Amino acid sequence: MKNLKITYILLVFFVMASCSDDFVNVESNNENSEDYFNSEQDYQDALISAYDLLQTTSQNVLLGEIASDNTLCGGENANDVPGFQQIDDMIHTPINNQLRVLWQWMYAGVNRANYILEFQDKTDFAGKAGVLAQTRYLRAYYYFELVKWFGDVPFAVDKRIQFGDQFSIPRTPKAEIYAQLEQDLIFAADNLPYVQSQTGRVTKGAAQALLGKVYLFQDKFPEAAAVLEDLIDNGPYDLLSDYSTMFENDNENNIESVFEVQYTDLEGAGFGCFQCSEGNIAVGFNGIRGYNGPLFESGFSFNVPTQEVVDEFEAGDMRLETAILDIDAWAAETGATFSTGFEHTGYYNRKYIARQGDANIGDANLTNPNNYRAIRFADVLLMAAEALNRGSISDTRAQMYLNRVRERAFGNSDNNVNATGATLTDAIYHERRVELVGEGHRFFDLVRTGRAAAEIDGFQEGKHELFPIPLIEIQLAGNQWEQNPNY
Repeated sequence: MKNLKITYILLVFFVMASCSDDFVNVESNNENSEDYFNSEQDYQDALISAYDLLQTTSQNVLLGEIASDNTLCGGENANDVPGFQQIDDMIHTPINNQLRVLWQWMYAGVNRANYILEFQDKTDFAGKAGVLAQTRYLRAYYYFELVKWFGDVPFAVDKRIQFGDQFSIPRTPKAEIYAQLEQDLIFAADNLPYVQSQTGRVTKGAAQALLGKVYLFQDKFPEAAAVLEDLIDNGPYDLLSDYSTMFENDNENNIESVFEVQYTDLEGAGFGCFQCSEGNIAVGFNGIRGYNGPLFESGFSFNVPTQEVVDEFEAGDMRLETAILDIDAWAAETGATFSTGFEHTGYYNRKYIARQGDANIGDANLTNPNNYRAIRFADVLLMAAEALNRGSISDTRAQMYLNRVRERAFGNSDNNVNATGATLTDAIYHERRVELVGEGHRFFDLVRTGRAAAEIDGFQEGKHELFPIPLIEIQLAGNQWEQNPNY
């Protein structure tokens, strides 16, 4: 992770039974996982390895947009990354490689966090509560991704899922998982500072914001409003004054950033190992196909915004040019050239397309350094507004938080919203779409608010609220897990 030194640790999770023959009873040079955690450094090194899986969530963000009505899949042709294309068309099945790797990577993150927590009592040191708080946040982050995508999932707490355990761990109801996430995030918020000495580490604000989101996904509106307003009132965050600079590489971890996934262009990988890259692979996938011109770099033209989402922006909304690149207008202005791919709309996700000047060591399209702004203060304000409004707590305060976001977008208060009730709810939904477009939230916002079937072509109620458990994972677990409905 950028600003967090990655230390690769060989963690031997599975220990073979010893043989009786003396000549095979040779001490391994590898450290046994049961004999680890003897110093603070051991815990810190293991914690860095738990952070490392955050970088694989770039695919989650990409797919969260493609699954929604914000974008089309794009790519070179209709057969370019079939797993992406299927999700875009809502014809995905349990045999979808992208869903399987998402499952694997999120469970890898869970297991790395649980490894630390399994041995949390082994060695004491000053500041240990902070290490455990970061660990519990990361576990909650990975499990939250799994629940959003798959619903009820196999669940283990404070212990690794080791080979063979899959036969005895059932799918756990998501309500039970949410309860654990709440505990983890409350612990994290209680044991972390608002500002860390090292950029990229989890903070109290990140824990409060994710806790508020977990509450919101359960329609626990009073709880969500309480924690989010506490964060608004007491945290060190504010809206960035110039929205146009929000997603530039020289403005990462700014005052609006509540939690960012850190990326770097100094350690690349290849297509055989996306998870090995320290770069943001989604940026290369979002990029302009065959591009030659200023400011940007070429890419694979996936995740192309639709005319519908462009039209969602109101006249005078200054966010449009920052969020979405009109490639024809840009080419006419700058003389840039480009080619067109599948489902070309003329638009690109400007927030997350490659900029020139990056080192891009390794494959240039897989090692972009653009951090993912996982939770922004604008998101916090809009979540608080939604909780206050939908929970019938205070439409006045909901308007206040909504209008803070809108006043930045328009540069004045002339477009402030004074509506109440259901009309205010719709205004908040609209604002979330245009403020957060391209950031991977839209599909899950539609699902959790019951609007997906009306907005997403091909979406079937009772089926597409969840994605299918990868078939091979069910088979490897001895077919004990039931598939999600209608797959």
